[in-house]
Amino acid sequence: MSQVYDARICELGEGPLWHPERQQFFWFDIIGRRLLSRAGQEALEWHFPEHASAAGWIDRDTLLIATETRLRRFDIGSGAHEPLIALEAENAVTRSNDGRADPMGGFWIGTMGKSAERRAGAIYRFYRGAIERVVPEVTIPNSICFAPDGRRGYYADTARQRIWTLALDAEGWPEGPAEVFVDLRQHGLNPDGSVVDAEGGLWNAQWGAGRVARYTPDGRFDRAIAIGGRHASCPCFGGAEFDRMIVTTAREGISAPDDAQGVVYEVATGLHGLAEPRVLA
Repeated sequence: MSQVYDARICELGEGPLWHPERQQFFWFDIIGRRLLSRAGQEALEWHFPEHASAAGWIDRDTLLIATETRLRRFDIGSGAHEPLIALEAENAVTRSNDGRADPMGGFWIGTMGKSAERRAGAIYRFYRGAIERVVPEVTIPNSICFAPDGRRGYYADTARQRIWTLALDAEGWPEGPAEVFVDLRQHGLNPDGSVVDAEGGLWNAQWGAGRVARYTPDGRFDRAIAIGGRHASCPCFGGAEFDRMIVTTAREGISAPDDAQGVVYEVATGLHGLAEPRVLA
């Protein structure tokens, strides 16, 4: 079951993050160029000069934020931000999309064409001040998440309707080729953002299907939970016991959307997640 967590409308909700030191959810409206949050009953919002899509946490007061051309250090208290490193800054076609920190302290971030140009994007890993491309030629990068021990990563290309998995070395870098983890083509499903629970199950938001689905560590379908928004975009565990899940949604591409589209939902899963790792910037 699901209920509305935050009723503010996002054209393209994405990138939810639970900050474990602040005990606070953050998420983005990519098209609206906004970062949103809640502190108790207070609704918080910050605006950016370009698309912003994903975040990790550096310390209690600082986020790493992926925007259209840069990774940025963001001060939560003041809203000030400064460039940290370029991200396809020379390419006017692309913007950032899905991203998440790995257990070794790296931050993975995908880029994509602003009009979803075929294989115009890529996936990068930022680690200890340097950035390196790890997956080339991606159309819509999503589902970036990691096994609890950090030795396996996941990513999707929504346009290709598959989620892949990569073995990772002790420092979090890919070792060996990617393998298909879940193939959704025969089901007509579109994998968007994902997060892994404490048991290693992968929860995938499925664009256009109004649901978040769990797959076991060996790639078998386990269960699905319906949410109110048709375009489910990304899940995130949070709460003091990591037993709460929120799921962002979007209204992009929906003709005559109602108030259920583009809001953030809270979902009861019965399982626990894991704390998002600190980014080593």
